[in-house]
Amino acid sequence: MSGSVERVLHSESELEAIAARLARHAVADLIIYLRGPLGAGKTTFARGFLRGLGYMDVVKSPTYTLVEPYSFESGLMCYHFDLYRLADPEELEFTGARDYFNASSICLIEWPEKAAGYLAKADIDCHLRHHPQGRKMMLTACSAKGEQLMLQAQPD
Repeated sequence: MSGSVERVLHSESELEAIAARLARHAVADLIIYLRGPLGAGKTTFARGFLRGLGYMDVVKSPTYTLVEPYSFESGLMCYHFDLYRLADPEELEFTGARDYFNASSICLIEWPEKAAGYLAKADIDCHLRHHPQGRKMMLTACSAKGEQLMLQAQPD
């Protein structure tokens, strides 16, 4: 999974498994952008990622709350953002979201383009889209940390 990887996924469970594999190698201070049209699998990716971190409860889409926090015994925090309903990028600033981007957290951000200019740069950019056989996913490392994560998460 180094650099950039594109693949067709035939099921939600396949998407969740890839996200979980990334999560098992993830470290704090990580940002993952989740892009794609409605229903393409952004929340499914987030659910798989959170499962990979060990979260076993219900994973809610933060469409109306903008962000759902998940805490882990290790002290790690994972923040799942859904910015679909953001009318203006400046709204993100009013939520105090900058506080979530810190050295002890991972941020998963659906619809990052809605907050252009107000978000930190992604370490990994995940593009999902509909495909006749399921979904098409492209993962791109955007930083050395993202590149390292993708290398570590390669299937054996």
